[in-house]
Amino acid sequence: MSDGRAGHGSRPCWWKQGTYVIEADDAAELARAMQLEQLITRQMGGLFPERGGDLSAVQTILDIACGPGGWALAVAYAYPHVTVVGIDNSRAVVEYAQAQAWSRGLGNVEFVLMDALHPLDFPDDAFDLVNARFLMGMMPVSAWLPLLRECRRVTRPGGSIRLTEAELCLTTSPAFEQLSAWLARAFWRKGYSFSPDGRTLGITAVLGQLLRSAGWRNVAYRPFVVDFSTGAPAHTGGYQHFMVFWRLVQEFVCAWAEVPTETFERCYQQAMAELLLDEFCGLWFHLLTWAENAPA
Repeated sequence: MSDGRAGHGSRPCWWKQGTYVIEADDAAELARAMQLEQLITRQMGGLFPERGGDLSAVQTILDIACGPGGWALAVAYAYPHVTVVGIDNSRAVVEYAQAQAWSRGLGNVEFVLMDALHPLDFPDDAFDLVNARFLMGMMPVSAWLPLLRECRRVTRPGGSIRLTEAELCLTTSPAFEQLSAWLARAFWRKGYSFSPDGRTLGITAVLGQLLRSAGWRNVAYRPFVVDFSTGAPAHTGGYQHFMVFWRLVQEFVCAWAEVPTETFERCYQQAMAELLLDEFCGLWFHLLTWAENAPA
């Protein structure tokens, strides 16, 4: 078994049409992403907890890799004075999100087909705020700095960026821990992980440094955790999320971590059973990081 991260030409290539490790327009993924947006917003403490919910100085927002639009739609509804533009590289997902906006009568949000791994098709200083959640699932390590520099270019002086990323869960389920270990290794071998050895994801540790290297200033953090232990308010939501999530990443994990499908299947079934035990405990760690487009 090779430990390198390149030269996997013989691997399955269903994801090569894009960079996301999950097929973004899969119906199960659309539902999972919408449910996850709501769960994370609740656990984070609102749409903009770092601002105390105050968006009086913000008129325009860009949401990168918006997916089915859950966060952008919630912002447009809660802040009618704000114009929100969501971008995603999946036409089906963009059309779904736009249909959601129309059905809800939200005229202050628009969804545009655009690949965030290429130069953004917006003029300089176009937005007051740029938001992105869970970019790690679509971002090679080498793409982070170019994207964050592009985000700074399209953000007005004095504007800001906010990034939300997650690390591996910490649970009492042996099977869940095994799935997480395989996922971490798959990300590492694909070149999406900042971990030095493939045992973690490593993204939250480097967010601040990445932002500073891209020219952002006054970096700040707000850690939060999703407790999906048995009996916790988020247990049902966490269970439902991971029940779908592990299925959606199965092919990716099996290919890049070199796990036999039958082995993954047995581990998945065991993990889902262990999550329902009375004594199950699980924490999912997240970090909200924000910074300003301010002079050095």
